[in-house]
Amino acid sequence: MTDMSEGAVVTPLTSEKSDTRPKIKPIINTLTTDDLTEALSDGLRDFQKSAPYGLFFGGFYAVAGWLLLWLLTSYDLPYLVYPLASGFALIAPFIAAGLYEISRRREEGLELSPNAVFGTLFSSRTKELRWMALVTGFAFIIWIDIAVFLYVIFFGLKELNLADLIGTVATTPQGALFLVVGNLVGAGLGMAVFSITAISFPMLLHKDVDFITAMITSVKCVIANRRIMISWAIFIAFLLAISLASVLLGMIVVLPLLGHATWHLYRRAIRYDEAIESNTDEKE
Repeated sequence: MTDMSEGAVVTPLTSEKSDTRPKIKPIINTLTTDDLTEALSDGLRDFQKSAPYGLFFGGFYAVAGWLLLWLLTSYDLPYLVYPLASGFALIAPFIAAGLYEISRRREEGLELSPNAVFGTLFSSRTKELRWMALVTGFAFIIWIDIAVFLYVIFFGLKELNLADLIGTVATTPQGALFLVVGNLVGAGLGMAVFSITAISFPMLLHKDVDFITAMITSVKCVIANRRIMISWAIFIAFLLAISLASVLLGMIVVLPLLGHATWHLYRRAIRYDEAIESNTDEKE
């Protein structure tokens, strides 16, 4: 038997380490039209100050899109060209993570370096961001499956080459209805994805939160600022339409502009008060 002196501290064999990090509860601000214009202005300034990085990300995105379009036409899948080109925007927020990092480092006065910018997607602190990327990637796959399903409903299993498909869509009621339904379904899915990603990616890069919290916060932000966020979504869709019309060439400039602007809009939409939340947790 082992004697223990009075007052000795006994350490249990099993214990849990308490999380000493301050718990973060995001607070949603009310946005105005001025916030949108200022976010775009700040985003443009970030793009101008770090143009080589922005052009790289935009160029990479465009080249990847061209490669996918080439593969579709090579394998006689022309009906997937438009859905893939439009749905490709669903994964853009993840590609833009390096742009958020640039804006964050400029805001905090940190040095810009290739290792810091390009290593963002692979660092340990962005694990939750990669989980969020899986969510948007899954949404992209669902959109492609829906596009195939709609094609089969309207045209059956017969294969149409690109010229025949364009002619059918442009000259027949069946083709026109296919285009309308496809765009409406795509717009609905796009709005749903926009709601969960509007500020979640920059939030995950900025704060140590899980991706579920980031998605919920993003949806709450969109609901709380419906008019402004819908205007922002329409503006994004307009620029993406221009990029599609230019066969993704415009994406070289559009992606970095929207990426930097998204960071600044997030900074205007969300604020944190860690001290208050720490005190609140202690009381509970």
